[in-house]
Amino acid sequence: MNEQTFMKLMRVLPKSAVSSAVGLATRLPAPAPVHHWAMRAFAKAYNVDMAEAEHAFENYPTFAQFFTRGLKPGLRPVDAGAKVVVSPVDGRVSQVGYSDNGRCLQAKGIEYTVDELLGDAQAAKPFHGGAWTTLYLSPRDYHRIHAPLGGTITGYAYIPGEFWPVNPASVKNKQSLFCVNERLVTYLDTVAGKVAVVKVGATCVSRIKASYEDITTHLGQPGKVHRYGAGIPVEKGGELGRFEMGSTVILCFEPKRVRWDDSLQPEAVVRMGTRIGEIV
Repeated sequence: MNEQTFMKLMRVLPKSAVSSAVGLATRLPAPAPVHHWAMRAFAKAYNVDMAEAEHAFENYPTFAQFFTRGLKPGLRPVDAGAKVVVSPVDGRVSQVGYSDNGRCLQAKGIEYTVDELLGDAQAAKPFHGGAWTTLYLSPRDYHRIHAPLGGTITGYAYIPGEFWPVNPASVKNKQSLFCVNERLVTYLDTVAGKVAVVKVGATCVSRIKASYEDITTHLGQPGKVHRYGAGIPVEKGGELGRFEMGSTVILCFEPKRVRWDDSLQPEAVVRMGTRIGEIV
């Protein structure tokens, strides 16, 4: 299917309903052989490396638990360098740069603003001119999201939205894709200043879950913004949340606080805990 045909199909597909149905199916109790067959078929189709998983197929009661699986202890050591910024996820770089007047690049010829992304001009203002990167998680990847720097979690914002795919075809063709889809933003205070970790939903990403509070997104949930009084401590590499099905994470930093490594280029593969930049 070519990209234009795919986009036409996505425009008429009831993406919210499909995403809810798929999510429910992954969490429903069912005979173990059914779930295990689905897990094995998925792992084979997407070349999932089960040697990295903390458990074997038989230890996951539902497909959703398999999809949000943890990794074997010590498999992703976190770079402890005091000035080192680490990748929050396993994935691939979609775009990377520094926001010019608050604008970020989605794909060639398509830009969006940090204000649109965060859904709040006041919250977005500190990130105008700062470093940002978009990291895509494919279906085969580890789907937990971690802190790129240590510090405190100061709040979060849930922004309801649509459920467009975030695959390359959609990224290249859907205007302001990441600002249209559902988002869960986690705000941090770190040694590099304020950081926004934006978790973007997508087709079949039925839920985004936070690890620091009982927050689980779902269709029909109203938007919500919350700020913590004292903040919640989090170490570099500490878990912030997880996707139930794959999607995208966008990092935003304040201006002149973080410089990306030269190796952080579009299509580069990243692993959680490895260096992607440094504090300046």
